Amino acid sequence: MYKVSLESFEGPLDLLLYFIRRDKINIYDIPIAKITKDYVKALDMMKEFNVTVVGEFIVMAATLMRIKAKMLLPSHGNDEDSNVEDPRTALVQQLLEYQQFKEAAEHLTELAKNQNRYFPRKNATDLPEVHADLKFYLKDISLFEIARCFKIAMDNMPVISTYELRREQINLEEQKAKILGCFDGDGALRFSALMSRFNHKLEIIVSFLAILELIQQGTITVVQNKIFGEIEFHHLENLA
Repeated sequence: MYKVSLESFEGPLDLLLYFIRRDKINIYDIPIAKITKDYVKALDMMKEFNVTVVGEFIVMAATLMRIKAKMLLPSHGNDEDSNVEDPRTALVQQLLEYQQFKEAAEHLTELAKNQNRYFPRKNATDLPEVHADLKFYLKDISLFEIARCFKIAMDNMPVISTYELRREQINLEEQKAKILGCFDGDGALRFSALMSRFNHKLEIIVSFLAILELIQQGTITVVQNKIFGEIEFHHLENLA
């Protein structure tokens, strides 16, 4: 029986990645007709159960159909055709980037599950409960949206040389402390304000991991008041 719940996925890329893994598909050579059929079938099934299909899932369905249509166009086999970009290229790049961030998040989630085993609490009543699922701390925003914003910020940063990279050693714990020191008196920190403090890509990469860990530890939470609006971090101690 065909079963898939949109609630189980962070977004449309997560759903596509599920199909790719399930069917052991080569991510660099996606059978677009098949994956479009599976994707649309999943959306139709949700509608049958009166589940609201979020806009981003519908947009992806339209994107898949557009890619499928482009791939159905006849090829004339001349030299000009060989220089035409594969319609799937942009989608593959998105999936690869999402997969990288997802694996990093899953790794931190696994670390959190073992946290109490390695660091037993001396007084459980004085410490906040640590939830293994990052979604517990995310309000109206997906983990991928956070990763996407960090990726955009990283793309806008200059590439540092190998020599500079060897000199620049950024400790995760130190970066967490640095981020916490950026919060204002009300315990709020805008994403743009945080990014303005960084000078190169390495800082952003370590900061992404630091943010995920701070979320996982229940130290901060993340909100986005409107679609594509600016992300804001909140220090939970200030909200208590």
